[in-house]
Amino acid sequence: MNITPYLTPYKYGRPVLTGSGKPGSFDSSAVDCPFVFRHLDRFFMMYVGFDGVGYQTALATSGDLLNWEPYGVILERNGSGNWDSKNVAGTWMMRDNELSGPATLKKWDGKYWLVYHSYPEDGYEEGAARIGIAWSEDERLLEWHRLPEPILTPETGADWERGGLYKECLVEHDGTFYLFYNAKNQNTPGWVEQTGVATSNDLANWTRHAGNPVLRVDEIGWKRGFVSDPCVLRNGGEWVMFFFGYDYRKAEEGVAVSADLLRWEAHPDPIVPVGAAGELDETYAHKPSVVMHDGVLYHFYCAVRPSREDDPASSNNGREFRTIAVAASRDLSRERSASSGASTNEEGPE
Repeated sequence: MNITPYLTPYKYGRPVLTGSGKPGSFDSSAVDCPFVFRHLDRFFMMYVGFDGVGYQTALATSGDLLNWEPYGVILERNGSGNWDSKNVAGTWMMRDNELSGPATLKKWDGKYWLVYHSYPEDGYEEGAARIGIAWSEDERLLEWHRLPEPILTPETGADWERGGLYKECLVEHDGTFYLFYNAKNQNTPGWVEQTGVATSNDLANWTRHAGNPVLRVDEIGWKRGFVSDPCVLRNGGEWVMFFFGYDYRKAEEGVAVSADLLRWEAHPDPIVPVGAAGELDETYAHKPSVVMHDGVLYHFYCAVRPSREDDPASSNNGREFRTIAVAASRDLSRERSASSGASTNEEGPE
């Protein structure tokens, strides 16, 4: 397995997007789950904000992939009492499949499509999440319409996914839609998360793959607890899945390859490891979103370290700083020295 095209050894070393820390804001405590793409000659990042009550989803924009500005909240809690009224965590919009492609969105039936998950209770990921889908005809990407019912639920799944369904990745290939997702086997501490796939011809009716989970945990090692948050793209004749592994202490990014989107082989070692003590990703380097621009591969991820007094936001009862970071296939120090930093006043560790 040649993983050289997928390596991004140069970490930017500071956040590209942080929680606002503003009381009442959707992202007052943290930001999470980046999904980066290109639209209307700009880069966009869809991301999740947490305010201590639940998840909501927003967009930010950038001209250079390093400096990001908030654009607008697109999926809000709505108090409707529906299955997705308390949490709305958007994770993927259907886009160009190619790793080296433009990373632009693509339409089906004249619409853009977005997949998300929702937890049933207030709080941090409380209860067994379900997966939903939304569509938009708004070129500003601000107005989205959610289908009234979830498209996948844990109750209809196998034992490995009965605890809840999470981070989604939607791929269209040769007229078939592939929905990758990770799920956990139980809702009590010590659960196991693995990755499966379902297919559809119409985005509404889905069939789980009989061979699920397609990416499984190991008995020992850095991915013995989770193999989660799939980011699936195509590179020439092979498909590549970026994901993270978790051993109940730290989370690190990995990579797997496939010829047919159903049978996957994971590389044995992490490709984006956690950082040293005090660095931005000391605890977790996880939840990938990967794009290429001007020949440079950018690997966005959620970085977590213990919180500090001067952090703009903190979550987990004030114990952690959870933010969006990036690593690249080229050293970005020159860009960093010329840039003004993140979209807040957080500088982060160098």
